[in-house]
Amino acid sequence: MTDPTPAPDLLARLLLDTSPYLSCDDCFDRLDEYVERCLAEPHHQDPAMTTHLAGCGACAEEAAALRDLLE
Repeated sequence: MTDPTPAPDLLARLLLDTSPYLSCDDCFDRLDEYVERCLAEPHHQDPAMTTHLAGCGACAEEAAALRDLLE
């Protein structure tokens, strides 16, 4: 029998405040520029992208793959 209690990190992601809101489509449209800028400027801040990537595994995985490719 499996434990029905969700993992703490999953629960935290589900309860994450998603403002400012950014859809996956909007994220994918901006992802190339965001990753390139983060690599060029390590202290670059984009609250909408940061929030979205923290709560969306698919977009975060795409961002990580793009970062690996560009590094």
